[in-house]
Amino acid sequence: NKEGNKRYILRDGELHALPMSPPSFIKTKLFSGKAKLRLIKEPFIGRSTDGYYQSIAEFVTRRLGKEFLDYAINPFVAGVYAGNPEDLSVKSAFPKLYALEEDYGGLILGTIRSIRKRKKRKEQSKQSAKMLSFKDGMQVLPKAISKNLGSHVKLNADVVSIRKTGDGTYGVTYKNGDQTLTILADVILSTVPAFKAADLFGDFDDKFKEHCSDIYYPPVLVIYLAYNKEDVGRPLDGFGFLIPSKEGKSFLGAIWSSVIFPNRSSEDTAAFTLFVGGSRDPGFVDDNEQGVVKRVRNEFEEIMKINGKPVYTSTRLWEKAIPQYKLGYVQHENYFDHFEKENKGIIIGGNFRGGISVGDCIKNAELVANKIKNLQ
Repeated sequence: NKEGNKRYILRDGELHALPMSPPSFIKTKLFSGKAKLRLIKEPFIGRSTDGYYQSIAEFVTRRLGKEFLDYAINPFVAGVYAGNPEDLSVKSAFPKLYALEEDYGGLILGTIRSIRKRKKRKEQSKQSAKMLSFKDGMQVLPKAISKNLGSHVKLNADVVSIRKTGDGTYGVTYKNGDQTLTILADVILSTVPAFKAADLFGDFDDKFKEHCSDIYYPPVLVIYLAYNKEDVGRPLDGFGFLIPSKEGKSFLGAIWSSVIFPNRSSEDTAAFTLFVGGSRDPGFVDDNEQGVVKRVRNEFEEIMKINGKPVYTSTRLWEKAIPQYKLGYVQHENYFDHFEKENKGIIIGGNFRGGISVGDCIKNAELVANKIKNLQ
């Protein structure tokens, strides 16, 4: 649905559309006149030299000012990483953003020049790319891959241990029901989370477990709500909204699921997905979940001007949700590269390497496939 392209940010209790063009930026009330004028300085600010050890907060404040950090980048980082911009490395977490400064000297100049280069290459803007999902949910993609691979996929296999053998292969022991089985493998590709990889490969090198254990995964509670459309007082004309930490709310933001994908609910129902916690508020897990849901629901209903109770409520707690690419994260990346060289045939993948999004994972999967080809 094209209406799903509009994004909102909460400021002073009101939703403001995120400006996506110069005219809309001039008109928006999301940023003050002072903050807009501050942008004039951006092209004249020099490069920095410590991208891996510079936080997103430091980078943005230096180039764009504090207000842009508070009301654009802070909610954006919460929406992507469920994280805090003060904690994350700008070069590790948002390498493309940092590259604009590194390659072109600034964000505004870099954006203009990269657009020109893209047009010369006749590439489409990513802003024009369509979001997609599947009628039966994202499970369709892995199920299709599994079907294509056929009997080569072993489901419900709980890997117990991985060990080196004397002939250059690896013994992988796993449980399947009551059976304990071992297979020999020339190549092992791991895409499990870092905290799981620590147990599987920790015996290979003590430092491996240290690096994996140092990668923080904050908890996130996902709340699914649905209401009768007639009870929703504000227009449903966007992707959803994100909440800056300065607003002091109990949740990070909300996706208007049935606006983006109308088949997610009936015509007379509006479906929403809300996110709670992350690095901003990991302590919510110590509270009663029903109390958290009630508090978040009340805040959400006030923002959306909803006059009525939800017709559907469901929750899903991810105790360890999204890896945080914190300051100095490059040390982990460099170590995993070293580990792969020292243990030929083992490839460490997953969303704690090279980006957390589905798009990043697909892009990195191609790189990993080429690594495997080069081993053969």
